[in-house]
Amino acid sequence: MTTLETMGEKAKAAARQLGACSGADRNRALEAMADALMERLAELLAANRRDVERAELSGMAPAMVDRLRLTEERVRGMAQGIRDTRGLADPVGEVVEGRRLENGLRISKVRVPMGVIGIIYEARPNVTSDAAALCLKAGSAVILRGGKEAFESNVAVTRAMQAGLRAAGLPSDAVQLVEDTSRETATQMMRLNRYIDLLIPRGGAGLIRTVVENATVPVIQTGVGNCHIYVDESADPSMAAAITVNAKASRPSVCNAAETLLIHRTAAPRMLPAIAAGLREKQVRLRCCGRAAALLPDIETEPASEEDWGTEYLDYILAVRVVDSLEEAMEHIARYGTGHSECIVTESYENAEKFTAGVDAAAVYVNASTRFTDGGVFGLGAEIGISTQKLHARGPMGLRELTTVKFIVNGSGQIR
Repeated sequence: MTTLETMGEKAKAAARQLGACSGADRNRALEAMADALMERLAELLAANRRDVERAELSGMAPAMVDRLRLTEERVRGMAQGIRDTRGLADPVGEVVEGRRLENGLRISKVRVPMGVIGIIYEARPNVTSDAAALCLKAGSAVILRGGKEAFESNVAVTRAMQAGLRAAGLPSDAVQLVEDTSRETATQMMRLNRYIDLLIPRGGAGLIRTVVENATVPVIQTGVGNCHIYVDESADPSMAAAITVNAKASRPSVCNAAETLLIHRTAAPRMLPAIAAGLREKQVRLRCCGRAAALLPDIETEPASEEDWGTEYLDYILAVRVVDSLEEAMEHIARYGTGHSECIVTESYENAEKFTAGVDAAAVYVNASTRFTDGGVFGLGAEIGISTQKLHARGPMGLRELTTVKFIVNGSGQIR
């Protein structure tokens, strides 16, 4: 039996124990996990410093290093995130629907734990605690496989959470970390059908594509966010500038950040210079089509290539294109978008309706930044990621999306 298979066996056994315990038991474990993170704060920060030093020496982009870095404030945020998850409504046992048949059978559809959930993710150590807390609250065990960039941080976070589980009397195998970060082991995990019930990749386009192409375990695609802002001809100029700058520059390394600005040809001469100036103040590099560049003679730009339209930069870079119509903007989004979050800035009710009806994405915005695509912000509580597919879950994936359903049938001797 391989190491992963052994982990799978332990996770299955832990999942059975979690399924038998109460929501109060799981909540006590979450509180203990949060306490353990803070008790081991110095250990976590020391491990993270070693990861950050290696990342900087390797030439990792500053925005990605920021995703990797932990501070005392961020660890406190991780602990608070676990406590916030503790306070969410427990989905396990919720009766989704029920009915009585003519023959007297009473049928109920009830939410139950998924079982064992696998998470493959990249250089964000807070995902380790977020994912573990959500899976545990939803009654499932979790096998985590982080990237090599955050290896020491992930080990330290996992050990802290396992200590919390033990302190609460629950199996520490409910949260496990794959410590071999090789591609071969990742591929093996993607095919661990006997043990993993659901696999969720969190990271860039390359990671998600690799998982989708190689996994035999059921997969939910999350995270790739080639998000667009379309500035319509009727847009309010100040609103267009504020939304575009926020969507790109408030935190460029996350999946709901904008990567492309599309602007109507009649709006571009009036609005693009001010939007570009606001972006440049935030150190955003602009990769422009020819028409956009011609409108910005006093602002440094770079020529956009075909590749730029399909790139999720996760950095201070924004592609800019002038389009002739709303329909052209929608066609561009259909061709290059990833189904995450798309925005139209417009004062036209008709154009807003066309955009929301015609754009195929998990979240479609009218006059608001794409940066709001988040489970907590939407009032759904903590999330495991943003699903960009259509089966089972779409958009922010919270606790309910981490459960499945079971039909419970009560009879009084009926036969067929």
